[in-house]
Amino acid sequence: MLDQRASVLDTDVLVIGAGQAGLAAGYHLTRNGVKFVIAEREGRAGASWLRRYKSLTLFTPRRLDELPGLSLKGEAGGYPTRDEFAAYLDAYAKAYHLPIRYGFPITRLERFDGGRFLATGPGPELISARAVVVATGGFQVPVVPALSSGLERSVVQLTPETYRNLGSIAQGPVLVIGDGASGRDIAAELSLLHTVLLSGGRRRRLLPERIFGVSIWTWLAATGLLRAPAESLLGRKMREADPFPNRSRSDRDLLDRGVVRKARVIGVHGNRALFADGSSADVGAVIWCMGYRDEFGWLAIEEAKDTSGNVKHDKGHSPVAGLFYVGRPWQRNRGSGLVLGVGEDARLIVAAAIRL
Repeated sequence: MLDQRASVLDTDVLVIGAGQAGLAAGYHLTRNGVKFVIAEREGRAGASWLRRYKSLTLFTPRRLDELPGLSLKGEAGGYPTRDEFAAYLDAYAKAYHLPIRYGFPITRLERFDGGRFLATGPGPELISARAVVVATGGFQVPVVPALSSGLERSVVQLTPETYRNLGSIAQGPVLVIGDGASGRDIAAELSLLHTVLLSGGRRRRLLPERIFGVSIWTWLAATGLLRAPAESLLGRKMREADPFPNRSRSDRDLLDRGVVRKARVIGVHGNRALFADGSSADVGAVIWCMGYRDEFGWLAIEEAKDTSGNVKHDKGHSPVAGLFYVGRPWQRNRGSGLVLGVGEDARLIVAAAIRL
């Protein structure tokens, strides 16, 4: 039942999240003259980038990291830093005067018989909307497996969001678990001061940064690989391989830095890690770089989720009429989960929301 003490803001479209996906949706809503509001839990646009480790850079070049209508300053072929891109997103929100409610985390989203959505925030104000675009992205909560409880308290445990820089680890050998882009970045950085073990499972494929002097991203775009539908044979192959560019992060590059490659971790006990090849090692710190999981406990619409609590959607369209997503990994193709793809995905989703 609606709390009679609550004030209700009525709008046409509610966008949840003011990262790149939410801002791109806001841009297209503005261009179409739609009344909308963006709810952002933090105090600025793009704040989620600042939760990541300090040395993070995007692995796509600046010319592909621009949202519709605003260029990203700097060398077009260079890679923006974490702070640079967060500042760009904040500037983008201000440049287009997007109506953002900062400090407004959505704690509950429900749908009533009349078809409208009602979003609960941190205080007495509620937001009522005809349509909702969820733009919280695919990097919400770092995965830390249950086996982490087997480590003793003296072992420092961090994730890409709690590891900041070299000062985050005082001493001792460091085990980085997960050899994706973040795991390799952090392992390379820590190797300056520490003995670093990098644990991974399946063989990781890294793409060359440039081919014949041309960015790999130019080749991927020209060959259509970035646009291959998620359900296509090519899309499924790319998703399985999950390749990313090698920017001095290959196994050979890491070995040259002194990083020791290890097999998959199968257990931990005290300060000792056990690996799938039968070896073990004592560690002083563990950094879990095993990807992210979604957090949709606030989505109180049963038909929107499967039996495991994962959101259901087809190219960003929920089975619940009026509910949409932007920024989901492989929402339509490889580009969907990257900055380079959210502009087009947002345009399509906004068009669908307007047609309701």
